[in-house]
Amino acid sequence: MLFNSHVFIFAFLPVAVTGWWMLRRQDARLVWLTLMSYLFYAYWDWRFVSLMLVSTVIDYTAGLGISRSDVPSVRKRWLVASLVANLGLLGFFKYSGFFLASVAAVCRAAGLDWAVPTLSIILPAGISFYTFQSMSYTIDLYRGIVQPAKSFLHFALYVSMYPQLIAGPIVRYSYIEDQLAELKQRLPAIDLWRGIYFFVWGLSLKVLVADTVASYSDRFLSAHETIAFPTSWLAMLGYAYQILFDFDGYSCMAVGLAFMLGFRMPQNFDSPYKAANPSDFWRRWHITLSEWLRDYLYFALGGSRHGLGTTVRNLFLTMFLGGLWHGAGWTFVAWGIFHGALLGGYHALRSVNLWPGSRAIGRAITFTGVLFSWVLFRSDDFGMVGNVLSGMFGLHGLESEHIHLRFYGMLALCFVWTNWGPNAWDLRMTPRRLTAFALALAFVVSVLMLAKPSPFLYFRF
Repeated sequence: MLFNSHVFIFAFLPVAVTGWWMLRRQDARLVWLTLMSYLFYAYWDWRFVSLMLVSTVIDYTAGLGISRSDVPSVRKRWLVASLVANLGLLGFFKYSGFFLASVAAVCRAAGLDWAVPTLSIILPAGISFYTFQSMSYTIDLYRGIVQPAKSFLHFALYVSMYPQLIAGPIVRYSYIEDQLAELKQRLPAIDLWRGIYFFVWGLSLKVLVADTVASYSDRFLSAHETIAFPTSWLAMLGYAYQILFDFDGYSCMAVGLAFMLGFRMPQNFDSPYKAANPSDFWRRWHITLSEWLRDYLYFALGGSRHGLGTTVRNLFLTMFLGGLWHGAGWTFVAWGIFHGALLGGYHALRSVNLWPGSRAIGRAITFTGVLFSWVLFRSDDFGMVGNVLSGMFGLHGLESEHIHLRFYGMLALCFVWTNWGPNAWDLRMTPRRLTAFALALAFVVSVLMLAKPSPFLYFRF
């Protein structure tokens, strides 16, 4: 079920929100929202509901084991059990086919006649997100950062809550712990207003901006074998804006949906193309994942405590794993390695005062590096990577195909917006007639364009 679909907007959402606020007993409300979240997930593929439930039971049980023991070795065994179970499920469903295909490719390259088995495994929606979220709970319990969930219902709702279930934000239990413990009995008018504002803002970003730009950039990139110099640059600029407004739009809609239920969720994007350096970019892009990788991988590896060489190594390893998290493919691995090199290079240059002091120059360098990284992220294989890069360096010629004026206009709008415009969190929208009219108009126009809603890009991860 897509947030940007008629069935969600006009059927699921009104029923879920109305039922939540009509119920008075806390346990009944927890049961209701958990069941509605599982129904939301089952709409994708009911077979994987049991998988999410198994993951929830494992981590809740492991959390109890950690919280009830004072023996370090026992606590560590429960933590390891949680990590192994979650990473095992993620590894099997997301990476086993990739691993076997890679082994088969190596065998063919080496001339070995070995029949490597193939697996056709459907990737469960949102598994990368809810496993990371669930693991953060047991890790934080082990570290003494949070208290154990008050009940299995509290934890089950934390894992499955439909606003953030499929593509984040990745919410730490410490962020929502008090909100789950003290559920609001009535929806404050300001929360309803904020919920509508964030939801409509995100819907507009997705439908009016991301999908419009994608209709052009996807068409150009589908002919990547012959894509010429100007077209390749315009197509990749289009994709850079598409993926930003697509994922930022989803994150805003998730925040808005949470507000409608009386919950607050963290910001996931903060105008990332305004970043002055690669580190700043990752403080602004997919913030909840960046913080997860920082706190549970980068710091665990040693962070920046042991000199420049160790810092660069840890950044490289963290981004390598971050790339692999995004997708079971070598292009995603290369994308992570590329960003690891960008971060490592930035820290090395900064250590000898060679990174530009001008913020404008730093932003230009950072955006150019990010733009080239999107070639890896967008491409289906390295053949496509080579074709697109060849086009960007003029190896396919300089003559561009006809490009509609509308595409130029959209790119210009996105350029101005991402460099100087506000994001959803910058504006402090208040309930006034003019803003209400603007939101209503944006909602109506967006809904009218939802004849065939397109999935969000990050649903594939």
